[in-house]
Amino acid sequence: MTTTESETERTFAFLRLNERPPKPRSRGVTEIRGPYYTPVGRRYLEDVLETMGAWIDTLKYAGGSFALMPRKAVRGLNELCHEHEVEVSTGGFLEYVLAQRGDAVARYLAECRELGFDIVEISSGFVTLPADDLVRLTKAVHAAGLKPKPEVGIQFGAGGASSVAALEAEGTRDVGQAIELAKRHLDADAHLIMIESEGITEQVREWRTDVVARIVSELGLERVMFEAADPDVFSWYIKNYGIDVNLFVDHSQIVQLECLRAGIWGTDDTWGRMLSYRRPFEEEEEQ
Repeated sequence: MTTTESETERTFAFLRLNERPPKPRSRGVTEIRGPYYTPVGRRYLEDVLETMGAWIDTLKYAGGSFALMPRKAVRGLNELCHEHEVEVSTGGFLEYVLAQRGDAVARYLAECRELGFDIVEISSGFVTLPADDLVRLTKAVHAAGLKPKPEVGIQFGAGGASSVAALEAEGTRDVGQAIELAKRHLDADAHLIMIESEGITEQVREWRTDVVARIVSELGLERVMFEAADPDVFSWYIKNYGIDVNLFVDHSQIVQLECLRAGIWGTDDTWGRMLSYRRPFEEEEEQ
């Protein structure tokens, strides 16, 4: 494992773990969900970051949860994340902002900067926008001094708690269309592409592993992050694509995920099988 402050302070440091690049990472990135299913305040988050902060790259608010919180609390959470070298993402709230029309998007981006957000996710799970407009949003986020993180998927009506039957009735789009949109976002300086799990591994009768394979083949692992807020899902990704796959999980799953990445724990089909190989010069290139 790379020798960093967190590594030299780690308990049982004589035990070898799979090597992980230091922050800021471009591979093996882990984003955790913050406030949504559970209220996450400063004291709660301090515990999470003091114990597992070395392995967390991004905190994502979900469902527009920050819009219900006092400004002081949101700014405090964001500052705490920055103290631990953790970036902060808005989650996919922008599609709600779009529905407000007028200058709502510009005001939203300005307040995101003021409150200390780093990343703005660009989602359209419940609204329909032309591809050109979605790319314009990526450019607008970048121009505002924030990192655009477009969400791309194959499922119409993705998001929330839609049933399998409801999503099947909505239908899916061709994966090629999603990949071409992702490429356009990347050309427009997108920070990373978030791959929506619904229609692939969530709310489906059978996982669309063929979709994942094509996305990885055409976009590359370092340019995408997969939603995997279920242990069976993130275990599958690591089993099939290695410890360097970028994943979004719930904050309650960070320990389980990092034990798997480190190769120190797992289930009967993963324990002791998750390995990495790094050449010495790779560490120098990453720094």
